[in-house]
Amino acid sequence: MRLLIRSMSRIKLEEKHMNWNLDSSHTTVAFAVKHMGFFTVRGQFKKVAGTVTTNEQGVPSQISVSIEAASIETGEAQRDAHLRSPDFLDAEQYPQIRFESSQVEALGQNRYKIHGNLTIRDTTRPVTLEAEVSPAIKDPWGLTRIGATATGVINRKDWGLTWNQVLEFGALLVGEEVKLNIEVEAVAAQAEAAA
Repeated sequence: MRLLIRSMSRIKLEEKHMNWNLDSSHTTVAFAVKHMGFFTVRGQFKKVAGTVTTNEQGVPSQISVSIEAASIETGEAQRDAHLRSPDFLDAEQYPQIRFESSQVEALGQNRYKIHGNLTIRDTTRPVTLEAEVSPAIKDPWGLTRIGATATGVINRKDWGLTWNQVLEFGALLVGEEVKLNIEVEAVAAQAEAAA
């Protein structure tokens, strides 16, 4: 009888959590950096994968994301090649950028502060993102989906991305502050498997 109660308790605990896979075709990790102090260069990473764990109400508890460094695109081939080079991401030697959440803090009204660790070029530093999560919906194909937007700011020098040039009047060719804007769509893992 005790074994049965323990088993039922375990099932209830498992039912309280849902696993989601990022839909890479509807997920964008975008960034913005100042160029020469006055123009903003915008870009994104085109290849993103990851998982999210939530409770039944869609409140996130664990987030794990992997980004292909070589998938960076800013709309200018020469600049993209430079960003992939050892001056910046060194995508050949360090092909993956990773994020692992460490704590999710509820702010109310489906808004959260997500604390975690970001690894770029084998350097791991803490980051904080502010996110808003949408309620779950059923899509036309019967899959359960959730969406989220997240924003944050990092200093690229914290990850050893220090390449720069100082211009004549003291401005930096490439800004050190990187603004992140992330749009995520995720599919319930069981529903995805069943489809």
